[in-house]
Amino acid sequence: MAGLAECQSLLRLLIARGDPKAIPLAKGAIDQFLNTAPVSMRGRGLRVLQRDALDQHDVAVGVQRSFAETVDAYIECKLTEE
Repeated sequence: MAGLAECQSLLRLLIARGDPKAIPLAKGAIDQFLNTAPVSMRGRGLRVLQRDALDQHDVAVGVQRSFAETVDAYIECKLTEE
């Protein structure tokens, strides 16, 4: 699933940078993934993204950790909508 890989790569980059101003970009990437993924793949894809964000959270510090938490919370919200 190319959209998932692209979203995951972008989220990793954004978490590594930890710039709070990029939160809308992260949310937009997740939303774009959801808009382009087949319905049957959305939940699984979100869980992959969430697991990856949590992995990044485990090794992050400071603003990177906070950014990963924000990404995780947004994905959790999207999962409840699915």
